Amino acid sequence: MEEQIKRLLATVIHPETGTDLVSGGYVERIAASEAAITLTLRFPKSRDPFAVKIKNTVEQLLAEHFPSAKVLVIVREGGAAPRPEPKVRSSAADITRIIAVASGKGGVGKSTVAANLAVALRDLGFRVGLLDADIYGPSQPKMFGVEGYVPDAEQEEGVDRIVPAVAQEIRLMSIGFFIRPTDALLWRGAMATNALKQMIHQTKWGPLDFLVCDLPPGTGDIHLSIISELKIDAAVIVSTPQQMAVADVVRGIEMFRNEQVAIPIAGIIENMAWFTPEELPDNRYYIFGRGGARRVAGEYGVPFLGEIPLVRSLMEGGEEGRPAAAIDPRVGERYREIADRIVGSVMKEGR
Repeated sequence: MEEQIKRLLATVIHPETGTDLVSGGYVERIAASEAAITLTLRFPKSRDPFAVKIKNTVEQLLAEHFPSAKVLVIVREGGAAPRPEPKVRSSAADITRIIAVASGKGGVGKSTVAANLAVALRDLGFRVGLLDADIYGPSQPKMFGVEGYVPDAEQEEGVDRIVPAVAQEIRLMSIGFFIRPTDALLWRGAMATNALKQMIHQTKWGPLDFLVCDLPPGTGDIHLSIISELKIDAAVIVSTPQQMAVADVVRGIEMFRNEQVAIPIAGIIENMAWFTPEELPDNRYYIFGRGGARRVAGEYGVPFLGEIPLVRSLMEGGEEGRPAAAIDPRVGERYREIADRIVGSVMKEGR
């Protein structure tokens, strides 16, 4: 229970120092049981202007996550300065290559693509992990049928590591494991960023050939945080064919090409490229337009990785916790071709 409380406190940032309560050394004492939680916070300043606000935030956070416990937060000011926790080795250090899956806007099937791409990389013989970094809309637990998973912690070289879920031989970590599906995640940017840092550096990934990162849609703080925390080898951008979605792809291209980011773009995937009904497997209906992502890839000099059709197995696979690439040969073949191109691109550049 104390470790769970620490993980929550690590999401609370001191506005002046920019450090969270745990790594900044503000947590002096934790006493916890099912019935009561008593927490002592020590601030080095005798009159810290943020002490009351932080106290209220912590009380609310603990009350939300432990509704049956009586919460008491004690604030002490003055005395010894907080001692930051020593730097520990990131568990991401054993990951060979990291692929970010992004989209300019929501609703284009980015998370579905990320899940199926992870399966395709596994089918190519690689050891694969999947980080659900879509903080405000985590969907990978449902994609892989592990919604009820509750992460445990294990000691590794004297450091607590979060044990990921394992589904279809893929190691999976998501903020969805720490909240109820019905909860609204009302986190400010700093809190979300800190939770993401913990998932990146404290998850017991083990040796991986590839980590697939399912980024939130758009461009913003979360993207910049991930870029600063991980050495991303390549980015994959997902779009649908219609003009509105394609226009947002350009923003994604510009973000990754920005000189302060400078992440190579492995290519663009056109998702929902056409609809094929089960009873007419040879028919294609281009209900969202045709070839928009391919055109923008050519205009901006970005590789076009391939097209993914809209078929029933993609919907059913997501609903039943079985990515379609693992159960539908038509989908699996397309994703394996795309995965092979991504691997070739990364290897070719020596990344």
